[in-house]
Amino acid sequence: MADAKKTQTKNITKKGTKKVNIYNLKGKVDKETTLPAVFDTSYRPDVIRRSVVAAQANRRQPYGPNVRAGQRHAASTWGKGRGVARVQRMTQGRRAVQSPNNVGGRRAHPPRPEEDRGKKINVKERRLGRASALAATTNKQLVAARGHKFNAKFTLPLVVNDNFEKIQRTKKMIDLFNSLELDRELDRAKNGRHVRAGRGKLRGRRYKTPKSVLVIVSDDSTCGPALNNILGVDVATPESLNTELLAPGGDPGRLVIITQGALEKMGGW
Repeated sequence: MADAKKTQTKNITKKGTKKVNIYNLKGKVDKETTLPAVFDTSYRPDVIRRSVVAAQANRRQPYGPNVRAGQRHAASTWGKGRGVARVQRMTQGRRAVQSPNNVGGRRAHPPRPEEDRGKKINVKERRLGRASALAATTNKQLVAARGHKFNAKFTLPLVVNDNFEKIQRTKKMIDLFNSLELDRELDRAKNGRHVRAGRGKLRGRRYKTPKSVLVIVSDDSTCGPALNNILGVDVATPESLNTELLAPGGDPGRLVIITQGALEKMGGW
């Protein structure tokens, strides 16, 4: 039991090789720190993509048509000898119905609600995808390739002190983002919001908004509401962090802000 406790303590305090600056609420450097060892994970875009696809597939809602869809007609076939196709026709008319090859007929192979459309992924593989996506947030080239706008003089990920979690007003939160020179990033998400193409406009998802900054805090109960009012910004804790948040759409390199408290919790990963 004592050996297990020693091993656990050793994993929590394990440091990596990458160093970053810790910024205060005015965007100035307070001190320097070493990132946990999880940020040294090798870059595996294939595992990241597979982890995100599995998460999206497992979140899909089962759907399917009514069992009698396309068959709610009084229909019969005329038989042969009339010089027309021998398909099901309405008894009180001549319009073809029910057959899959007819206009307004039933579907030949409709989706089945009982079908399992989920995708399985190993636990270690999923954890590797999350760790690799987290390590990709330190690569400025990958972050820029996703379209994020930031100043190259700042170290990535942007680590801020724990006073960040005490901010409760959206206006003060935006002022902090401006001090970190992320105003262009917020404008990118705001100006990039557009009406979705297709039927989704009628199904409660009319607008599409580009993904902006991901903020990782140790406790989102205080600053979470202030961040939720900013377009494109997502909030997470180390416990709720997943590959899909770190690499939306399976594309790694998201711009991330992490507080000191959240960074310490990641030391045990």
